[in-house]
Amino acid sequence: MSELVFKSFNLTRSSLLKNLEALDEAVVDVQPKGFNNTIHWHVGHILTVAEQFMFGFPKKSTNLPAQYMELFATGTKPADWDGDVPSLNELIGQLKEQINRINEIPEGSLSEKLPAPFLGQETFGELANFAIFHESTHLGQIQSMKRVIEAARI
Repeated sequence: MSELVFKSFNLTRSSLLKNLEALDEAVVDVQPKGFNNTIHWHVGHILTVAEQFMFGFPKKSTNLPAQYMELFATGTKPADWDGDVPSLNELIGQLKEQINRINEIPEGSLSEKLPAPFLGQETFGELANFAIFHESTHLGQIQSMKRVIEAARI
């Protein structure tokens, strides 16, 4: 079962990266009507939430700058960004590095119980599975936003 979690994570992340690397830079910071954020924000959000779920960011992980919580946590938005914001290319590099670290997590740790249930998840493996679900959901948002932005340009 744990092998399936890692396989799913790699499949999802690979699809995300393929989509991101094919993006036209001009669409990344456009917030289309009906959407709360930009593609840029979604990418940083995916990275930040996966780091939280899989590595305990910001308390247990220093692989991302602490400011990512202010930029990309749930409830944040680009309209409130102030100061340095990582570029899409920087975030893509961090997503690649992160999936390498995820693949190094010992399979046995997925059966470990969480200190307390979180979002209905009771084990680290369930939380990892939820992270995959979360990433897939945001990938769908990115794909939808790209289509809406491109259609508006026609």
